[in-house]
Amino acid sequence: MDSSLHYCPDLEPRLERLRALYTERPADRIFARMEVATNALRKFAGKYPPGYTGCPDLVERAGFWDELLAERAAIHDDSIPSAYLSELDQGLYGGMIGGKVQFMAHPENGWISSMVPPILGDWEGFPRLAIDHQSRWYKFYLQELEVFRAASRGKFGISHFILVDSLNFIFELFGATQTYLELMDHPEKVREAIDFAWRLNVDVQQTFFQHAPLLAGGTCSNMVEWIPGRVVSESVDPFHMTSVQHFETWGREPAERILAAFDGGVLHIHGNGRHLLEAVSTMRGLKAVLLADDLHIPSAFSLLGKLRRRLGDLPVVVKAEFPEFVAALATHQLEGGVLFRVQNVPDVDTANRTMDQVRGYRV
Repeated sequence: MDSSLHYCPDLEPRLERLRALYTERPADRIFARMEVATNALRKFAGKYPPGYTGCPDLVERAGFWDELLAERAAIHDDSIPSAYLSELDQGLYGGMIGGKVQFMAHPENGWISSMVPPILGDWEGFPRLAIDHQSRWYKFYLQELEVFRAASRGKFGISHFILVDSLNFIFELFGATQTYLELMDHPEKVREAIDFAWRLNVDVQQTFFQHAPLLAGGTCSNMVEWIPGRVVSESVDPFHMTSVQHFETWGREPAERILAAFDGGVLHIHGNGRHLLEAVSTMRGLKAVLLADDLHIPSAFSLLGKLRRRLGDLPVVVKAEFPEFVAALATHQLEGGVLFRVQNVPDVDTANRTMDQVRGYRV
């Protein structure tokens, strides 16, 4: 269990603040991550246009995160430097059961993500699916964990990565549209696949926690920065396109079951999933919610007062553009119990001056 990071010289006070946010849930304080442009991202965008790309070189990927997080070391905010293993997040789960893994580059955030086309045409092949620890992609996963563990040692953490369970996993089997039809046509088969997905996801995440060291007894997170315990990152994205009742029927139990297998979990909700807020706020084991923004939908920041009340006292993470954030900061209009991911901050000095105000702010 590591407890110091070269790229975070003021680690202890940051952990103290984050521990308070996620365990005490203070409604009178605010927290922030300051996003300043970096040379690492500029270089990545110059090399990788958006779209499909080849299988990434793991040493190169670890080097990208090293460079990016070294640049951010001068920013004294509430972030915890950690690398996100995007290369085999979604694709890993499908790849372990025979799916064809494809990679895509994302110059806006430096990720190379993974996915698989639908694996099955019908349920006939489902009984033959098995968790294959000899698969190319599971071995690639183990190699990635070792490369990143060596590259990060003493400098930065390794973030947990997304679960692909419940209907997210059925998406990998059949694609999204067919999955919704299967709920009506073969509900018993869907239940079987959800149970298989639970076992697969627990296997993958246990492997992660066996190889990626906790930081001061907590999990580094691309969603919430850092949170005490062995905490997983859940997704209920398929239910953004369904009613709340469908979530209650198909989504709640699998999500609560996998959160119970660890020390709880965090969750993200997209703009088209906000009708689920009251339901997910009562999920057993849920520790925090990230409110994501999407095109053509009002930003979560612009509606934060209303959205915050619908989530009770759950800690919330939300994006905010720098001008709107500092305006609300100056006029004392920011909601408490929130970690703000402040975008397009002009420079490091401005970020640090703004953080002085954040730490002193009281609702």
